[in-house]
Amino acid sequence: MTTLTLHATGTAAPAEVWERYAVPARWAQWAPQITGVEVSAQRLAPGAAGRVRGPLGISVPFTVEEVDEADRRWAWVVAVGPLRLRLLHWVAEGPGGGTTTGLRISGPAPLVLSYVPAARLALAHLVRA
Repeated sequence: MTTLTLHATGTAAPAEVWERYAVPARWAQWAPQITGVEVSAQRLAPGAAGRVRGPLGISVPFTVEEVDEADRRWAWVVAVGPLRLRLLHWVAEGPGGGTTTGLRISGPAPLVLSYVPAARLALAHLVRA
């Protein structure tokens, strides 16, 4: 099991960045690796489940494990067969204004390492005003 933590800071307001996370229909607007989302809830909620679509028609199932709206923090698991990635996201005020967001990715090393470039790009887009 490998765990990596990524951060990105940008000019978007924390409340806006949180909404970009909290409404799965918005994920494709800031995450280039996501082409669409099918989910059982319009807003993040523990137990919400669905599928996230990516390039080349790839679609993977996910389940939201936890959501803390007050702390702007949530976690989900993406699983394909025995392979699982757990992703923990959080949103905080940036050091000079704007937002800093973080992502902790845990799973098998090859999956974690292969996801890092796409995650870095998505986080950079997420925090842009």
